[in-house]
Amino acid sequence: MSFLRRAGRVAVASSIHGNVQRRQRTRWAAEDQARAAQAQPVPPIPDLPPLPPQAAPTASMDAKLEQLTKLGELKNAGVLTEAEFETQKARILA
Repeated sequence: MSFLRRAGRVAVASSIHGNVQRRQRTRWAAEDQARAAQAQPVPPIPDLPPLPPQAAPTASMDAKLEQLTKLGELKNAGVLTEAEFETQKARILA
C-alpha cells in the first residue's frame, strides 16, 4: 500500500513542478517581449550622397580638401564607420 501512496505523491509533485515551470516560462517570455518593446529602435544609417562624377581628372586641391573635411565631420559625428570613411576617402583622392 505504501508503494501506491508514494507513487501518487510523486505524480502530484511532478504535476505541480511541471505547472510551475510552464508558468515561469510564460512569465519570462512576456518580460522579454516587454523589454524588447521598450528598447529604442536603432535609427537607420542614412545613405551617403553620391560623390559628383569627376569630369576633369585634375580636380583642384581645394575641392578635395573641402570634401575630405566634410567626410571627416561625418565620421566624427558617428554617421560614417571607419570602413565607409576609408572607402570615400580613397574615392576622393583617386
